Amino acid sequence: MRLSRSLSITSLSGLPLLEEESLPVENLLLFEVAWEVTNKVGGIYTVIQTKAKITVDEWGENYFMMGPYYEHNFRTQVEKCEPPSQAIKAAMDSLINNGCQVHFGRWLIEGSPYVILFDIGSAAWNLDRWKGDLWDSCSIGLPYHDREANDSLIFGSLVAWFFKELTDQLQDKPNVIAHFHEWQAGTGLVLCRSRQIPLATIFTTHATLLGRYLCAGSADFYNNLDKFNIDQEAGERQIYHRYCLERAAVHCAHVFTTVSQITAVEANHMLHRQPDVVTPNGLNIRKFSAMHEFQNLHSMNKSKIQEFVRGHFYGHLDFNLEKTLFFFIAGRYEFSNKGADLFLESLSRLNYLLRVHKNDVTVVVFFIMPAKTNNFNVESLKGQAVRKQMWDTAQSVKEKFGKKLYESLLRGEIPDMSKILDRDDFTIMKRAIYATQRHSLPPVTTHNMLDDSTDPILSNIRRIGLFNGRNDRVKIVFHPEFLSSTSPLLPMDYEEFVRGCHLGVFPSYYEPWGYTPGECTVMGIPSVTTNLSGFGCFMEEHVSDPSEYGIYIVDRRFRSADESCNQLTQFMFSFCQKSRRQRIIQRNRTERLSDLLDWRYLGRFYMNARHLALSRAFPAKFKMDHLNLQSTQGFRYPRPSSVPPSPSASLHSTPHHSDEEDDDTYDEDEEAERDRQNIKAPFTLGAEPEGKRKQPLENGN
Repeated sequence: MRLSRSLSITSLSGLPLLEEESLPVENLLLFEVAWEVTNKVGGIYTVIQTKAKITVDEWGENYFMMGPYYEHNFRTQVEKCEPPSQAIKAAMDSLINNGCQVHFGRWLIEGSPYVILFDIGSAAWNLDRWKGDLWDSCSIGLPYHDREANDSLIFGSLVAWFFKELTDQLQDKPNVIAHFHEWQAGTGLVLCRSRQIPLATIFTTHATLLGRYLCAGSADFYNNLDKFNIDQEAGERQIYHRYCLERAAVHCAHVFTTVSQITAVEANHMLHRQPDVVTPNGLNIRKFSAMHEFQNLHSMNKSKIQEFVRGHFYGHLDFNLEKTLFFFIAGRYEFSNKGADLFLESLSRLNYLLRVHKNDVTVVVFFIMPAKTNNFNVESLKGQAVRKQMWDTAQSVKEKFGKKLYESLLRGEIPDMSKILDRDDFTIMKRAIYATQRHSLPPVTTHNMLDDSTDPILSNIRRIGLFNGRNDRVKIVFHPEFLSSTSPLLPMDYEEFVRGCHLGVFPSYYEPWGYTPGECTVMGIPSVTTNLSGFGCFMEEHVSDPSEYGIYIVDRRFRSADESCNQLTQFMFSFCQKSRRQRIIQRNRTERLSDLLDWRYLGRFYMNARHLALSRAFPAKFKMDHLNLQSTQGFRYPRPSSVPPSPSASLHSTPHHSDEEDDDTYDEDEEAERDRQNIKAPFTLGAEPEGKRKQPLENGN
């Protein structure tokens, strides 16, 4: 059976897709193994959850996910059912009859994929024996105190045991593909290969173990990739056994993939194998029937954030909320890796620029990063209570005023405005005003921090002196907890909050992919990323002028920290200079890029990896045309047709301008159609397309 790959252009809102000959899925079984199946820990959960629908659409009843069993997750996320295949049921029964609990059901997410979950606790009595098996086959020893590594060994041993029973039942009809994610699942891959179980195996690393540890330790990582003594660095951090498991999985897999070009470079140095395929992370894109519905959602959710700001800054609300921009950073609390250090320093410089230029724009910046707290602080709760009291007072006075006005008009009289409100009404309003008096500055954090004196964000806020003073044009709100619609302070889900903001800022130093700017893009919200994140590299490759589409890419790879900080400051300052109309136009362009992040497009790279794994595992049955798999086939969005050819022509000459100055010739539908027509045919990323000449002043990002 010959598996050929062809390149053709189809329609996905104008975006060409890579078309491949479909695999004979009726004669194959696909298993995806990950620690985060039904178990939310980090970004891999988002990958496998959002990718499930397109995989189920392709594979149907022949697609299964495998992960660890947690009772609470199973009861709340999984619908228990019987396996559709007798061979799978027999393999599960074999484990169950030997004292290991295995659970089967449908994961209640979009696509409803089948899941097979292994109870690690029920099999823990085998740990010492399985440690001996691992040492005998791979010479890798696990210390008794590393519970995560021990759990991964139990999980991997159960997975390998299951695959042995399954393949004995199937006898190569159908063949099995097993896709393992990250080192916790990689133990199962190593054991399968050492026992010569007939599987086509794929291993995906979403971030190398050692890379994350080195960057967290403030190492100059990317400039010293070829200089690290890998074994020594892993040993000093007491993760040498984990690193060995990860490297063994990488080298045992038929196909090794990673999520971005920047992580491919890292993996080549850290794990000593060049990835065969780069499989970028995507999202399920939900299009609205009304083209500008996402703009309405932005306006609606922005109003909710404004309500919070009114309460949080009561007594100091001397800035115009209609001229206030909301920036945010969100994610795991990795202060340096996520770029919070660079962001804070840039905010200090932005505050200076806005004050020097006497700009009437105010920027409120939210840090949404979970940290150790003991509760909401009293001042934040009081602010929302004062706001609600003021609202209730205004509503009662308005109702009384409206009733008297209504009665006066019915009598055919123009009311005497000095008599329509009595003295008691004025007293109530004065008391409400006096209640908003405040003798302290608005708090920079919404919670009581357990490590207030050593917290990195608060320590840097003290260093740069941004304490939400009246003269500061940049205000800071640190919300050290994930957002929830049930919160008494900021009752919004994360998606609602993102849609209500103007700019997401993610100047990460270590970010193998980066879902946060991707989520901003599909919601039509501009974002800042870096050329050290997988998302930033992906956009540089696919978009001719990312900044015009609302994707600002900070150079953290080839510039010093101070230069990167100045570049980020300039990006934010330029954004503050935009008029409301310009921001609306930019949001339209940003949302148009969402097709690039759709799993319907990016899922092709996973298909390619499966093709290759089959051709390497079963060369007699599956053949694949020779491809240069280290290159990625892609498309390039052109510069928007309405953008002037000179960068300077697109900026105002002064920081003060009005909406009347804007060019009224912009037509969103016309520009979108021109972009669709101008999207280039597929080409190899990293190489100049044949016959393409670089245009003068073209941004080569």
